[in-house]
Amino acid sequence: MGRFTLSRRIQALPPYLFAELDRKKQEVRSKGMDIIDLGVGDPDHPTPDFIVDAMKREAEVPANHQYPSYEGLPEFRAAAARWYKERFGVALDPGNEVVALIGSKEGIAHFPLAFVDPGDVVLVPDPGYPVYHIATMFSGGKSHFMPLLRENGFLPRLDRIPGGVLAKAKILFLNYPNNPTSAIADRKFYRNVLAFAEEHDLIVAHDVAYTEIYFDGVKPMSILELPGAKKRCIEFHSLSKTYNMTGWRIGFAVGNTELVGGLGKVKTNVDSGVFQAVQGAAIAALGSGESATREIRRTYQERRDVLLPGLRALGLDPVTPAATFYVWIPVPEGYTSASFCTHLLTKAGIVTTPGNGFGKSGEGYIRIALTKEKERIREALDRMRRIGF
Repeated sequence: MGRFTLSRRIQALPPYLFAELDRKKQEVRSKGMDIIDLGVGDPDHPTPDFIVDAMKREAEVPANHQYPSYEGLPEFRAAAARWYKERFGVALDPGNEVVALIGSKEGIAHFPLAFVDPGDVVLVPDPGYPVYHIATMFSGGKSHFMPLLRENGFLPRLDRIPGGVLAKAKILFLNYPNNPTSAIADRKFYRNVLAFAEEHDLIVAHDVAYTEIYFDGVKPMSILELPGAKKRCIEFHSLSKTYNMTGWRIGFAVGNTELVGGLGKVKTNVDSGVFQAVQGAAIAALGSGESATREIRRTYQERRDVLLPGLRALGLDPVTPAATFYVWIPVPEGYTSASFCTHLLTKAGIVTTPGNGFGKSGEGYIRIALTKEKERIREALDRMRRIGF
């Protein structure tokens, strides 16, 4: 039997956060404990019927059984551009400012390959979605982690990035509404970002997968709403959270022509596009107006409004989410992120996500996803009360 050595880039990977969670979960489940899984951010409600029906129709069209176009169907890109215009007031050319993605994660993962050379620096939020750092590493770049701290509204302090780092920096990754902290950014912050990016000749790559999961009527904005943003910005959007379509794997990137085109060049060499029937269903979703998204938002807001007072009654101090379906919670005194998650899982059968899995600055927090019905959230709160901290 031959011995196969994994590449250095694979050996350097941190353990995949949810794989370890799954292992512990199976261990507890095998002991017969009822598990309440508030860990992974996967919507628990099905995709709306009208989208599924569109998929059924599209799947029966023989032309959709062949290779799709690399950039995405012209009709899909036009639908994405129309949606951006209606939602953000941003005009996009579907021909060269929109590209279809096999989910936004795929696009983010491939984007640094188009613009980062070995030794280049990428500015990465900490805590943050792990793919920003992993994509940087795979492209030969180096991540400089920007701490997101509660006292600063979980926005990075750009003025604290050392000059030596900025001299080598190529890309600034941002993600608002933010996973895992649930923070949103305002116009003033985005203006500062654009000025900073202009000064240091940076590409701004903005992950906006959660813009449609917002609370209290406060709509998150797109950085592309600002004058001149298209000069150096690309945004990654997804239908996963917006329409409960996580398994369908479809999203899109929009913005600067060269940035969208560079990502497109990578994609033409590594994938063959999105199944056209899925694109057809996505066109139906994007053209449906607010009805589906309004219902999805209402569900998460109701759950949030059960969870937050319950956590506070237990003596915890959760961050009130402005958007996303996550709640970011400092752990009680005497616990680390991992030990508090382990305590909740082994003693109460509640799965949560340790904050340090999202980066060093996530230590001292856990993340709870609002992806279970209110009754299960109440049950989780009761169990937490019973086991204590």
